[in-house]
Amino acid sequence: MDKKVIISIGRQFGSGGHEIGEKLADKLGLKLYDKELLKLIAKDSGLCEKVLESYDEKPTNSLLYSIVMDVYPSVMYSGPTIDQQIHQATYDTIRKLSAESCVIVGRCADYILRDCPQLVSVFVHASTDFRAARVMAEYHVTDAKAREMLVRTDKKRASYYNFQSEKKWGMAASYDLCLDSSALGIDRSVDLILDYIRYKNEK
Repeated sequence: MDKKVIISIGRQFGSGGHEIGEKLADKLGLKLYDKELLKLIAKDSGLCEKVLESYDEKPTNSLLYSIVMDVYPSVMYSGPTIDQQIHQATYDTIRKLSAESCVIVGRCADYILRDCPQLVSVFVHASTDFRAARVMAEYHVTDAKAREMLVRTDKKRASYYNFQSEKKWGMAASYDLCLDSSALGIDRSVDLILDYIRYKNEK
């Protein structure tokens, strides 16, 4: 890829968004940031990685949550709340990563980098049956448990995104490209994103 490109991937749980991100990064020779992003945020900010994991893509904008989690009780006394610190640290790290081409999964990267002309924002969704089957295979759970996980995780992701941004999670207008991985398959979804990037670079 001659021109700089930053690909952000929002995704429904079980839709294959991470796998699509991996394959895109491999084909383009780019770094992928998903869970790895937490290590970078911890390193850049000095925040504990375990704390970051507890708050990762979850709607934790309340002091009550911080107290219940017992991860940062000092917010009761002074300074910004833990979720404010994490939001700022996430923002700073993602902005730093945008200096070079990369693929970033989740964490409101599309909103944080909304003013970046090289950004291609993608949302991956899929049918419930397709997602449940993938979750069952990956986590070795029953169909009922998989479907429960779909609802719970997507609710958390939507609440996090909608709170941290001025856009709506999963709404087509919030992204450059929305793909149904259950209709296209993982590899064809990757190909279509690559086609979109090539077309955009030719303009």
